[in-house]
Amino acid sequence: MNIQIFGTSKCFDTKKAQRYFKERGIRFQMIDLKEKGMSRGEFENVARALGGWEKLVNPEAKDKQTLALLEALVDWQKEDKLFENQQLFKTPIVRNGRQATVGYQPEVWKGWE
Repeated sequence: MNIQIFGTSKCFDTKKAQRYFKERGIRFQMIDLKEKGMSRGEFENVARALGGWEKLVNPEAKDKQTLALLEALVDWQKEDKLFENQQLFKTPIVRNGRQATVGYQPEVWKGWE
């Protein structure tokens, strides 16, 4: 198992995800999206695993202006704009190889063990 957790240090659900894997003795790599964003390849793999980049969007994101801009763009521009503005991601994004989840989802992670 090769777990990556993408999130921010201030995100409550990201902290819960880290705790979930620590308590089970499962090693993981934490990537703070404020320090180092997701690469294009990682973004595309996660979006594919989730069934579309739309599932990465956090409708409650603090950056309301960029969120509104994302909504106003034509479909073929939205994916690139989201990649450029990773502060709009719902976190945590937990990746295990070709599998991925968004948000705190221990019921799915249990199946990965």
